Amino acid sequence: MGEERVLVVDDDPTVSDVVRRYLERAGYTVTLATDGYEALSAYASAKPDLVVLDLMLPGLDGLEVCRRLRGGADGVPIIMLTALGEEVDRVLGLQLGADDYVTKPFSPRELVLRVQSVLRRASPPAPGTRPLADGDLVVDVARRVAKLRGAELALTVREFDLLVFFMGAPGQAFRRGQLLESVWGWNFGDQSTVTVHVRRLREKIEDDPASPKRIQTVWGVGYRYEPGNTDGDPVGGS
Repeated sequence: MGEERVLVVDDDPTVSDVVRRYLERAGYTVTLATDGYEALSAYASAKPDLVVLDLMLPGLDGLEVCRRLRGGADGVPIIMLTALGEEVDRVLGLQLGADDYVTKPFSPRELVLRVQSVLRRASPPAPGTRPLADGDLVVDVARRVAKLRGAELALTVREFDLLVFFMGAPGQAFRRGQLLESVWGWNFGDQSTVTVHVRRLREKIEDDPASPKRIQTVWGVGYRYEPGNTDGDPVGGS
């Protein structure tokens, strides 16, 4: 784990210093940035494996930084830091492709656990893990590559994990709480996180995200994945 690099972006030096010390104690190499422009520069030079990003930044705010990082092709995991009352910004950050979030005030130990969880999921599984296929959608789990009609999909860590989970349990209905625990590793938390990620995933794998055929809504329950259902009627929308 000592080789893994984390970029921490926060304009509060006390928060940055505490987070840095906890992450370094856990074996990570840490780079600090205090505003959005510095964050983009540090990202280009440090090439981190994960970014811890405060949304409230001077100059270029965290949402714009997230948008620009997600405009690249490397899919670096992003964990947002948000204040308790910033639910709208948090949801927008998830829509922009952030993988996880921690609400301020937070426990540094909790943040370290979230970092470990996201990086663990971003790591390729053991060789020999079988690919998953559903018609023109093919997922190479070992290489963490998903392709639709031969074109590689730009999926975040959580989107990829969610797709693999769905495809590994076709036809089963899952509550949002079950998905939160199985894919995110949380036994509590804001279930709107799941809703946002499902919406983003549909935008990438469905011909018509407003009338999804693969990831279907089960009203009053949650979602289920229907393989090979490209011509059937959808169960529901978002």
